[in-house]
Amino acid sequence: MSDGLSPVPAVACERCAKPPSWCVCDRIEPHESRTKVLILQHPQEMDVTLGTARITQLSLPGAVTVRPGLYWASLNRAVDLPEVDSKRWAILYPHSLPRELTAAEQAAPLVVVDRKGVRLNLRQAPLEGIIVLDGTWSQAKTLWWRNPWMPNVPRLVLHPKEPSAYGKIRKQPQRGFLSTLEAVGETLDALGEDPAILTSLKRTFRTLLQRVRADSPRR
Repeated sequence: MSDGLSPVPAVACERCAKPPSWCVCDRIEPHESRTKVLILQHPQEMDVTLGTARITQLSLPGAVTVRPGLYWASLNRAVDLPEVDSKRWAILYPHSLPRELTAAEQAAPLVVVDRKGVRLNLRQAPLEGIIVLDGTWSQAKTLWWRNPWMPNVPRLVLHPKEPSAYGKIRKQPQRGFLSTLEAVGETLDALGEDPAILTSLKRTFRTLLQRVRADSPRR
């Protein structure tokens, strides 16, 4: 969920917020998702050039909400709805789990456990929404510890098949760490959403990285 490099320049695309030479608006395809996505964004991530929350939101306009901040009093406040079934939401945060995952769970693409460590049956009770923390790993930890309600929300653990496409452009702390865009795409795919969502998000992200690399000699 770690995204950043340098601050967003003064001149940027009004839609995707990237420098003109990095703009990927021509590659963004809107898709629908049954699963809602709430991206809680560390304030320092708002001005990061390589951040992917905005592209994710443009790609899933009816499903994704981006909320910058450091603290929300409750899940209801974070989701911004009067009533939220906490059992139907899960937060993507693979650390400080209530128990160690079994070998079978570690091999699964996606595991959701409640605050006591009980694995949830998503076929019986599909998730209504997922929460993703947007920022560097250090910033994600800050959001986690500043919001005491988060450990009470079911935990979503994603085991991606491949490392982030960031490569050398943005080194990740661990192999399983992904950009926000990749994490959302992989999670929705594992939850049974349209496979075209993941394909489209990855294509847009690859285009962004290609344009960043092509532009780097001039920056």
